[in-house]
Amino acid sequence: MKVLALPIEMVSYTDDKGAIRPIRFRMQMVNEPMQVIKIDKVIVKDTEKLAGNLMLVYKCQSLIGNDIKLFELKYEIATCKWILFKI
Repeated sequence: MKVLALPIEMVSYTDDKGAIRPIRFRMQMVNEPMQVIKIDKVIVKDTEKLAGNLMLVYKCQSLIGNDIKLFELKYEIATCKWILFKI
């Protein structure tokens, strides 16, 4: 997987217990149009501290183009920002 650390726009679902589940996100690579990716499966949800910031880490899988891709999303709790970290 390649590290991108790309800020993304996310649609997520939060249940009554406060658990966040990502649904789909929108990203734009350099010189490319916006692309919407639907998250087919969340494989692992974990927490980590990155530079002192608590983050939720989601390892996911989606069908992008004609390929099944694995990628890693991070949600920074302090700033409520989503990042496509690896793909």
